[in-house]
Amino acid sequence: MVTPAGTLALLHTSPVHVPVFDGLRDLHHPGLALRHLVDEELLVRAREAGPEAVAGSVAAVLAAAVEDGADAVLCTCSTIGAVAERQAGRLGVPVLRVDRPMAAEAARFPRIIVVAALRSTVEPTVALIAEESGPKASLIATAVVDEAWELFEAGDRDGYLDAVAAAVDRAPWTGTDDSVVVLAQASMADAVDRMTTRRPVLASPRPGLAAAAAAVAAARTATAGDRDAR
Repeated sequence: MVTPAGTLALLHTSPVHVPVFDGLRDLHHPGLALRHLVDEELLVRAREAGPEAVAGSVAAVLAAAVEDGADAVLCTCSTIGAVAERQAGRLGVPVLRVDRPMAAEAARFPRIIVVAALRSTVEPTVALIAEESGPKASLIATAVVDEAWELFEAGDRDGYLDAVAAAVDRAPWTGTDDSVVVLAQASMADAVDRMTTRRPVLASPRPGLAAAAAAVAAARTATAGDRDAR
């Protein structure tokens, strides 16, 4: 029997992410308890009125998760990731966005192509990469695969992933040695196996979950230390 390694709450805006993160947990973080919170309406409202329009709702969902015992929270939606991340100070537990580790890796490259299926994801992703780049700015191009999201919403997962892969294969700079492809949404990760490009392609689920698992471990260690000191 695996000893529980802490509890991570995950805020999703689509149920398709649940089995993805469960599978990654089973492979790389056995014992970590995942508590999935799915609210599709958050993305709908954020697309209509901007991410700040759902800030209050996100704060309430995360507060409830912490009250229910979460050691840390991971937001898997890139559109509202920045809104979620800002709640950490108020909640008193780590609140992470799934795409930050990916953005940090991308910032090492001088040329970056951000591929998204949702236009609402582009600006937050580019801003995050710029934040991680610091004064060493990378040259960033973007590509939005509008037809892919229609397939996603219709439940055609294969069609969605094929459309994403095709967009990456025809994207600019993917034939150069100093470029990297960033998949702006967690749902795109499995498209990597369908691509022909030889450029590095970065997806957020695996590094994002690894960072969150580390945050959970650190939080539990700190709590144990506080108990021992009393």
